[in-house]
Amino acid sequence: MYPPPRKDFIALTLSDQHSRSYNNGKHRRQSCWRKWKQLSRLQRSLILFLLALLLICGLLFYPSFSEQWRGRPPAPHSLSVDRLETVREAFRHAWKGYKEFAWGHDELKPVSKSYGEWFGLGLTLVDALDTMWILGLTEEFKEARKWVETELSFSKNVDVNLFESTIRILGGLLSTYHLTGDEMFLEKAKDIGLRLMPAFKTPSKIPFSDVNIGKGIAHPPRWTSDSTLAEVTSVQLEFRELSRLTQDPRYQEVVNEVMRLVHKLPGKRDGLVPMFINTNSGQFTHKGVFTLGARADSYYEYLLKQWIQGGKTEPDLLEDYLVAVEGVKKHLLRTTGPSKLTFIGELNHNRFNPKMDHLVCFLPGTLALGAHNGLPDDHMDLALQLMETCHQMYVQMETGLSPEIAQFNLQPSDGRDVHVKPADGHNLLRPETVESLFYLYRFTKDAKYRDWGWDILQSFNKYTRVPSGGYTSISNVRDPVNPGPRDKMESFFLGETLKYLYLLFSDDMENVLYSLLYLGPKCSMTAIYFYVLW
Repeated sequence: MYPPPRKDFIALTLSDQHSRSYNNGKHRRQSCWRKWKQLSRLQRSLILFLLALLLICGLLFYPSFSEQWRGRPPAPHSLSVDRLETVREAFRHAWKGYKEFAWGHDELKPVSKSYGEWFGLGLTLVDALDTMWILGLTEEFKEARKWVETELSFSKNVDVNLFESTIRILGGLLSTYHLTGDEMFLEKAKDIGLRLMPAFKTPSKIPFSDVNIGKGIAHPPRWTSDSTLAEVTSVQLEFRELSRLTQDPRYQEVVNEVMRLVHKLPGKRDGLVPMFINTNSGQFTHKGVFTLGARADSYYEYLLKQWIQGGKTEPDLLEDYLVAVEGVKKHLLRTTGPSKLTFIGELNHNRFNPKMDHLVCFLPGTLALGAHNGLPDDHMDLALQLMETCHQMYVQMETGLSPEIAQFNLQPSDGRDVHVKPADGHNLLRPETVESLFYLYRFTKDAKYRDWGWDILQSFNKYTRVPSGGYTSISNVRDPVNPGPRDKMESFFLGETLKYLYLLFSDDMENVLYSLLYLGPKCSMTAIYFYVLW
């Protein structure tokens, strides 16, 4: 966007081309040249010097020219406003596809213009409620609210996953209640919360993974009696908040008991936990494998955020978090050979694997949040290093989008830092990196984090946007010609990814603060609960 035309202009009125009153331009140029030659050498030198000085000042101080001179494109006059509107437009485009082809269903399949069903509870719609409110999309919010009020029923003979239904449905309803004050959302949250409670009726008090919300019966997966550690330790924020709002302590008691049990369990390695826990014995299984990726990731995130949620009065949570961070630094932290990027790998029975899931990109934001709340300064140092690595997972790919899993190069060379196996090159429109960018920008005010988020949004628009409406996950981030659409738009793209991009670009501090105050019970990857960052 260029500045408006100046009004202090000189107007020239030219008569008809056949009019004799028009003086010949060549004669005028000759006259000017004679006057120039009549000046002394000193006078001419002084005029040339002043003209050169004016030109240099113009280049340095006129925004659009100075940016080009320094090798950067000119910044628009209302950069943040333009970026916010681009996020709104992206949401509207995604919502258009959902409304036309998947209304009331769980997920949009934008390429085939159809829908996918998981629980049959309108996951995308409920997950996106708070995003619509924050983006100021009034009409879209009104039609979604009407569907929740009249169509959303939990009296269904259907199995739901405890973790997924908590973070997407219960969390979505609670956060929307906080943003709007609309009691209808709280009543719906109470309904689903009560129906999820049978999951905790196990011999060990470690919850089952699945619940039939119509029959009130819970069970483990068909193939095992184990639950993943991330799932059983990442429903706490939502259940604790439900107790606070309803004055019913049962919800908080069952999830706090899970944390007390895990706190005392043997089988950890310097605070790092195995990925699975048995619902019968209450003990860790598949010991010796330690990761901050899938099946364990949000355990570490929720330790810190529960501590903040509880007013920093629960020392066991803080202890487990601090010990775990030291365990990460001791066992999982490495740097690449080519560019010395810091990354988090995995440990498999004492053997290090330089593999990092995109899910691990929650960690820069979590570390920064902890440092902002008085934890050691070196947590912030590590957050900055890991944020750069997560950024490189995007920019080193031909599409500008991160793979689901990255392999890091430990060998000194001039080659690539990041490699991708064929089965790992998909992108699911995940939010972890943009959430961490949001935290890092808010704490450092370094505009580069906004620029990195903008680059990610542009890549989403270029490679995942479907013309008829919606965005699709893709199969190959290394192939910009044929990225391989997977025909699925995850609910978290609307519920989290676009929301955090909007908050990253927003200069409306009231909106940002209000969002941070009430978006805690939302999702294991995005929860920050009742705590003002400033």
